[in-house]
Amino acid sequence: MALPYTSLLLPLLLCFFQSHYTAAASSSPNQPLLIHLSHTSSHSASPTFPSQSHLLKSSSLRSTSRFLSRHRRQQLSLPLAAGSDYTLSLSISSTTVSMYLDTGSDLLWFPCSPFECILCENKPSFPLSSPPPPTPPSSNPLPCSSFLCSAAHSFLASSDLCAASHCPLDAIETSSCSPYSSPCPLLYYAYGDGSLLASLRRGSLSLPGLSLTNFTFACAHSALAEPVGVAGFGRGSLSLPTQLAKLSPFLASRFSYCLISHSFLSHRLRRPSPLILGRSSSSSFTYTPLLRNPINHFFYSVALLSLSVGHVTLQASPKLSAVDKYGAGGMVVDSGTTFTMLPGDTHRRLTAEFGRQMERRGFVGAPGAEERTGLGPCYEYGNESKDRRRVPALGLHFAGNASLWLPTRNYFLGFESEGERVGCLMLMSAGDEEWEKEDAGGGPAGTLGNFQQQGMEVVYDVEMGRVGFARRRCGELWDSVSHG
Repeated sequence: MALPYTSLLLPLLLCFFQSHYTAAASSSPNQPLLIHLSHTSSHSASPTFPSQSHLLKSSSLRSTSRFLSRHRRQQLSLPLAAGSDYTLSLSISSTTVSMYLDTGSDLLWFPCSPFECILCENKPSFPLSSPPPPTPPSSNPLPCSSFLCSAAHSFLASSDLCAASHCPLDAIETSSCSPYSSPCPLLYYAYGDGSLLASLRRGSLSLPGLSLTNFTFACAHSALAEPVGVAGFGRGSLSLPTQLAKLSPFLASRFSYCLISHSFLSHRLRRPSPLILGRSSSSSFTYTPLLRNPINHFFYSVALLSLSVGHVTLQASPKLSAVDKYGAGGMVVDSGTTFTMLPGDTHRRLTAEFGRQMERRGFVGAPGAEERTGLGPCYEYGNESKDRRRVPALGLHFAGNASLWLPTRNYFLGFESEGERVGCLMLMSAGDEEWEKEDAGGGPAGTLGNFQQQGMEVVYDVEMGRVGFARRRCGELWDSVSHG
C-alpha cells in the first residue's frame, strides 16, 4: 500500500525554506527564466510516425487511466506512458535529465542506474533512459530528520522514519539518529498503470543563470511500467516551484507555459513550447481563483460553473464548482493529462446538445471512428476549412467571471481514420459511479487537459491564488520573452 503523499501550501513554506537552505545565483533571480518544453512524441526514434487515429486512441486511454487513478486511496497522481505529455531538461547535480512537466504532482524524480523497469518494453523512454544516468555522485541521501522526508511520508515523526530505516532502538529513544546512518526511507508509489520505488536525495538544481543547492529529488532504481521521470510543478512542499522559492519568491510565485498547437501531426510536434518561470502579471489574462483542497494540496483546482455550445449554455455538475472535506470535486488544470475529463452527467448534456447542433448543420455521424479512437461523438468531416466554420463554438465558464472560448481545433479535430475523413469531439466522460463514493479516496470531478490548452498561455499565479488564460501565438511569445 502506498504511503500517502501530502503537502503544504507555498506561503507557509517560504520562511522554513529561506532559513534552512542556501542557494546561489549567477544572474538576477528577479528576471523571468525561459525553458524549452518538448512533446513526448517528438522524441520518437521510429521512422514511421504513428497515425493520428492511433495517437488519439492511446491518449484517450491514458487520460481515463490517469483520472481514475486519482480516486484510489493512497495513490499518487503521476503521468502515465509517454505520448501525450510535455518534457523539459534539467541539470541535477551536474546530471542532465529529461522529465515530464506535471502540474498535477509535487515531486521531482527520475530513473537512476542501475534501473530495472518491468513491463516497459512498449513504452517510449526517449534519450533519458539510454541508459539512465547513475545516481548523481555529488548528491547525498536525505536524512530522516529532514522536514521534507517527513512531508514525503505524510508527516510521520522522525522516530517512525528512523525505525523504517532500521536505525538502532537506542538511537531512536535518544533522538540521536545520525543523518548519515539513517537516510529517509524508500518511497513506494502506486498509480494508474505503474509503480516505483525511489530514494530521496539532496543535490543541486541548475537552471539558466541559477544554481539551487540542497534541492530535494528522488532517484528510482526499480519501477513497474514507468520508464520516465517527472518534474512536479504542483503546489506542495517538494515541487520544483516551492523549492525554488528559497532562492527567488519571484520565480516561484508565478509560472506559465504556452503549448504550440500540434493536432498530433509530426511536423508540428517537433516545435518547442515555452515554459516561463517568474512570468509577469498581465491584464490580458482571464483569471479564475484556485479552490482550497484540504487533502490534495498540490492540485491547481478551479470551479467550472457552466459550458456553452453555440448560443446554448449548459450548467455544469455542482461537483465541478467546489471541493469537499474529502478532497473531492473541482476541476484540476493539468499539464500531464491529454484530454479534458468531465463528470458523466455533464458530458452527456454536452454531447447531446453538441450532437443536436451538428445534425442541424448537416453533419453525418461516424460511429466507426468512435470505436477506433475512444472519442465521440464523431462525424464525417470532409472539407476541413469549410466544415470547421459550421462546427458550433464551445466555451468553458469558470468562477470569477472567467470565460474560455476554445479554438475549434482544441475540441473538434479532423483526421483520417480507415480511409475516411472524420472529426471527433475531444472532451471525455469521467463516468459516474465508483469514483464518486466517499470511500473512493477523493479526487477531482474533472480535469482540464493539455490538448484543450493548446494555443494559449496558461499562468499559475500561486502568489495571488489564481489561474489565468490568454490566447497567444506561442512561437512569438518565446521570441518576445527570450529577447527581453
